[in-house]
Amino acid sequence: MMGKQRLLFNLTKNKKITVLFEKYFSDTTATNNNEKTTHFGYKTVKEDDKVKEVYTVFEKVANSYDKMNDAMSFGIHRIWKDIFIQRLGPTHGSKLLDSAGGTGDITFRYLNYLKNIPNHQGVKSCVTVCDINENMLEVGKVRAKKLGWIDQNDFDIEWMQCDAEKLPFQDDSYDAYTIAFGIRNVTHIEKVLSEAYRVLTPGGCFMCLEFSHVDNNILKWFYDQYSFQIIPVLGTLIAGEWQPYQYLVESIRKFPKQEEFKQLIEAAGFRNVTHENLTCGVVAIHSGFKL
Repeated sequence: MMGKQRLLFNLTKNKKITVLFEKYFSDTTATNNNEKTTHFGYKTVKEDDKVKEVYTVFEKVANSYDKMNDAMSFGIHRIWKDIFIQRLGPTHGSKLLDSAGGTGDITFRYLNYLKNIPNHQGVKSCVTVCDINENMLEVGKVRAKKLGWIDQNDFDIEWMQCDAEKLPFQDDSYDAYTIAFGIRNVTHIEKVLSEAYRVLTPGGCFMCLEFSHVDNNILKWFYDQYSFQIIPVLGTLIAGEWQPYQYLVESIRKFPKQEEFKQLIEAAGFRNVTHENLTCGVVAIHSGFKL
């Protein structure tokens, strides 16, 4: 039982997961023309239009994306990503798919992690950075060249423009799959999870780093004020764009809570699924294995 069959089996087996599936995967309604709609932040848009909207958002902010990450998080996003790679704990000879990898933050950390541990067998490690947005990938390629990751003997980097919902890779082809701050932007989360499961080798690890839900009521109030009042203003000042960062804070609130997302990952077929809150749940690391 593989792919969609496994997903349907798991969903029907657990009524609670089925309800979650309908709530988050089909946050859709049928229009009079039978066109499905979904959320784009707090707006309701046609499903086909969400892809275009998200593409436009990241096309606009690609060149200032990393600078804005530093400004919005006071640089803490760097610590979150370092912890994320430490939890992954890659080994030499592994093959990583960095989905929604954009400007390469996770990829470069993966490579640095391996560079700092002995490669006794002299095996080559490979990473494929995929992203739906060409502008983000171009920024990543420039960064890779500046950081000296081109033509390294022990590492191969491939950059590919593709949709995380429809990956052009063979079954069982990657040892690890990472997606950082990307899965809340897709139209159909269930398709991303299903594709991640499909392309991983048996025993392969799925890891997701995503904004989540703060578990402290007092901190949550301050976080909400900062998110809605300050972040869009920073977007205007640094990136010259307000709307993409208004969408950012709204999309975080629309994303499933930690336990709910954990159940959705399990519904896709993953086992030993866990989550770990960072900074009181501002972000969470979700992981699971294809067993």
